[in-house]
Amino acid sequence: MMVPCYRTLDEAIKRANDTEYGLAAGIVTKNLDIANRFSRSVKAGTVWINCYHVFDPSMPFGGYRMSGIGREHGIHAILNYMEVKSVITPLHDSPWL
Repeated sequence: MMVPCYRTLDEAIKRANDTEYGLAAGIVTKNLDIANRFSRSVKAGTVWINCYHVFDPSMPFGGYRMSGIGREHGIHAILNYMEVKSVITPLHDSPWL
């Protein structure tokens, strides 16, 4: 398998984002600033830095764009089944009324 190499970080980010999908991405680097910039800039649900295909049951998993809606695993999976509702009720003899 041939691993693509890019001349600049901007080129790598542009190529990574030039797709309809965004499930996962990975980068290998010794420079933490490059790793952080890549992880913030690439549109993928999971970004691995100096490793690949590492999972934890509590870590949310899911993609961007055509790679899925929502997240599996962890608290983010539970939130898919919940709705937020605000309920306002006046309280008699309240100091605010």
